[in-house]
Formats: sequence, structure tokens, C-alpha cells
Amino acid sequence: MIVNDNKIPDMPPPASTVGAVGWLRKNLFSSWANSILTVVVGYIVISNLIPLIDWVFLTSDWLGDSREDCTSGGACWVFITVRLEQFIYGFYPESEYWRINTIFVMLAGLIAALIFEGTPKKGWLGAFTLLIFPIIAFYLLYGGAFDLEVVETHKWGGLSLTLVLACVGIVASLPFGVLLALGRRSNMPIVRSLSTAFIEIWRGVPLISVLFMASVMLPLFVSGETSMDKLLRALIGITMFQSAYMAEVIRGGLQAIPKGQYEAAMALGLNYWKSMGLIILPQALKLMIPGIVNTFIALFKDTSLVLIIGLFDLLAIVQAALSDPKWLGYSVEGYVFVAFVFWIFCFSMSRYSQALERKLHTGHGAR
Repeated sequence: MIVNDNKIPDMPPPASTVGAVGWLRKNLFSSWANSILTVVVGYIVISNLIPLIDWVFLTSDWLGDSREDCTSGGACWVFITVRLEQFIYGFYPESEYWRINTIFVMLAGLIAALIFEGTPKKGWLGAFTLLIFPIIAFYLLYGGAFDLEVVETHKWGGLSLTLVLACVGIVASLPFGVLLALGRRSNMPIVRSLSTAFIEIWRGVPLISVLFMASVMLPLFVSGETSMDKLLRALIGITMFQSAYMAEVIRGGLQAIPKGQYEAAMALGLNYWKSMGLIILPQALKLMIPGIVNTFIALFKDTSLVLIIGLFDLLAIVQAALSDPKWLGYSVEGYVFVAFVFWIFCFSMSRYSQALERKLHTGHGAR
């Protein structure tokens, strides 16, 4: 009896199960119900998407100096291009735009260097970004040193003010949130009670009320000779509000750490702060990446509420421009522009969060 030991090569998969056709059959036409739903949703999307693309791109006007240049019947992006500098810089003096541009370039360069895998000495670079760069940015924005003209904060506005509010709120709320979360889990009754009361009070009121309180009541707690800047009051209110939410996110991560990790830290003879800093928090923070970034995104969008206390962020600047008699009737273009800018920043944070999760293997499962 002759046995053929030669392995028969595998047959290729059916053409209908691979490639674009296979993806469509698997995801969109896997059953008759999914097929009907795909056709209905596809019709609705296409019937609305084509007019939208036509309005945004094909029949829109992009260049010009006034509304008279918008003659095509589509979107009038001339309104955005004419007012773009005001939307970015607010009421900042035009001769000092270079200061804001310098901050933008430095911030973009630092973020890119921190994200890039091959950057050497990332620890020092991160410390510079968190500790030294804010000082440089403050003196560039405000002035008063190195012969720079002083620009009062009431002249700040637009996208630059939105980024100031978001960056300060993000950087300040995270460490405060960590301390509040540790305090709420503390074995000391006074610390635990104070942390719990702080978190529950600040989470129980809307941010609008917090901003009003920071704007109206906060100056009452300082001496009469001290004048608190309106922007500083808003930053304090936003930081305190977001710290309460951040604390609950971090507390959830701490509770997800197995008890054995705490016992292992005690077995190594580490004190409370060393065990938290070296063992518990590094593991917990990896688990909390989605929740932390979600809180950051919410903070970035909530910066638009500072309009109610007289600060002109990006949304407020656009709304002010829409009240100009020369540009009445172009509110859709203005709000679309604001939505697109906010989406770009929020989507970028979301994508970086996902990349960071994959890098740190936070799923703890098969990839």
C-alpha cells in the first residue's frame, strides 16, 4: 500500500468571504433584517449627504472680503476667512500675535516630541512641559517681563483663550483628583469626610453655578485690597469642578486593583506614599485612561460656558461676530466652524487615548 505523504495545499477561501465583498456580507448583509436596515439607512444617509457636500464644498464661496462675494448660494466661508484672526486671537493686539503663535508652536512641538517613540529623556521633557512651559506661556501671553507689553486678560479670547482654559483645567484637575480620590479612600475619618463632602458638593451643582460663584463670591473670601482677575476666577472654578469628577474616575481605578497588590506593597516594607506612587497608582492609571480622557474631553467642551461670566472664548467670539450687521444670516457657517474645531481637538484626544491603551496593554486580554 503506497501512502502519499505530500501535504495537499490549502484551497483559497471563497471569493464571497474575503475582501470588500466578504466584509459587506459579514457586516451589512448578514441577514435579511440587516440587509433591509442597511438599504434604508444607506438611502437616508446618501439623500442627505449629497446636498450637504454640495453646500459645504461644491457651491460654496471661500475667498473674498465681504458678504457681497458670497454669490454661489452655498456656504459662505468668506465669513470665516475674514474673521479668522479674531476667532483665533480674540481682542489680542495684532502687533503681538507673534507671542500667541510662539506658544502654539512650542506646545505643538512639545506634544509631538512626547508622543514620538524615539524622543530621548522624555521624563525631563515632560517635567519641562508641566513645570517650565506654563511659566513661559504666561509671560508671553500676559507680558510684563523682558520688555513685553502687558496685555490684560480681558483682551484674551477666541481659540487661544479656549486652549488656556482647557490646558490649565486638565493639568490642574488631574493631581487634585488623585489627592481627592486617595482622601476618600483614606482610613482617617476627617480626611475621608472632607474629601467625600468636597466631591459630592461640587458634583451636585452645574458648572454654570460654579462659574457664577467663582465670579461673584470668590472675591469675597480675599482681602479688599486684593483684586482677583476674572480669568483666574474661572480657572479656579473649572479646576475645582473637574477635580471632583476626576476623583471619582480615579477612585474607580483604585478599586479595580486587586487586594493582593496592596498586600505585596506592605510585604516589601513600603510606606503608604511609596506603595501608591510605585505600585498602585501606575497600575490604576492604566486602567483609567478611557475615563480620564473622557473627563478631559468634557472639560474641553465645557470651556464654552465661560461666556456667561463675560469671557469670550471661541464660541462667544463667533456669536459676537454673528451680531455684526455686515454678516447677519451666516450663523450656520459660524456654528459649523466652531463644531469642527471642537471636534478636531476632542477626536485627537480620543485617538491618542486609544493608542495609549494599545501601547500599555490595558485590555489584559488577547489582542
